[in-house]
Amino acid sequence: MKESELEKLFQEFGNVVSAKIISDKMSGRSKGYGFVELDDEADEEAAITSLNGKEINGRNLKVNKANQKREERN
Repeated sequence: MKESELEKLFQEFGNVVSAKIISDKMSGRSKGYGFVELDDEADEEAAITSLNGKEINGRNLKVNKANQKREERN
């Protein structure tokens, strides 16, 4: 999946602030996960509820809230 496809998938639920697929620095291949930020928490919850466990491109999605970065916790 490309970042543009990830963004399009989540746009159904609201305004996507950012969509990023994490890649291996050496090979450039996807690590199999990414991050999507929506601008409204209710939209985030709707996306999590609707997409978690859904099959896309032969793979089941696992959608949940990310943990805060260490810098944001302090």
